[in-house]
Amino acid sequence: MPRDDQPQQAGAEPTRPSQRYGTGEEAQHRSAAKRSPRHEKKAGRISIKENEKAVAPILADLRRVGFEVKHLSDFVNYNIDYRGAIPILLDWLPRTENADIKSALVRALTVKAAKPMAGEILIDEFLRATDPTGTGLKWIIANALETVADDSVFDELVDLAHDKKHGKAREMVVMALGNMRNPRVADVLIDLLDDEDVAGHAVVALGRLKSEKATPYLERFLDHPRAWIRKEAKRAVTKIEKAKQAK
Repeated sequence: MPRDDQPQQAGAEPTRPSQRYGTGEEAQHRSAAKRSPRHEKKAGRISIKENEKAVAPILADLRRVGFEVKHLSDFVNYNIDYRGAIPILLDWLPRTENADIKSALVRALTVKAAKPMAGEILIDEFLRATDPTGTGLKWIIANALETVADDSVFDELVDLAHDKKHGKAREMVVMALGNMRNPRVADVLIDLLDDEDVAGHAVVALGRLKSEKATPYLERFLDHPRAWIRKEAKRAVTKIEKAKQAK
């Protein structure tokens, strides 16, 4: 999904020891503080130890059902069929308070195999998360919702998409709406075209839906000042026209 500061998708992170579980909000706050190199190195070691302690019981549960992984990131970095691990990952998600491990769990759940069972749990975690800008844990969760959410959580997604307190994470919630089949979804997304913060993502979502009623609303984005939005508007209008001709 195009955006000016788009985070990497699940599985894109390198697996150096200090990054196996994502950076996490706590690590961001630590790096923002002015500290000596020695202090930073010590803090990094403590963070890794905290993460290893927090993930240990999760890895133990996974081993009991046959998944011999050393890190949660192994699920997304290697070609592993881990459908049988999904219930364990879902069980641990609300139980862990470690921000890095929670992020790693969410990334591991960003797969179709977790659909739709992960939808409600991820929305609960989204609402619990402390992430004012929506660029940290909430964005990671919303990115997962784009993959795993279905119409059983449609109303919840609509509420999240309209609530500006969720910051940039709303972008991916709007993208998730583009996968819905609820008859109200086109009207919801057309309404979101008036919200400059997520208008471009609403354009993309409407293109996915191929909703004919959206065409006149999308056409006004063909000369939008942002190039990627113009491009997506053109693409959406073309998709809708092709779908119409194919009938």
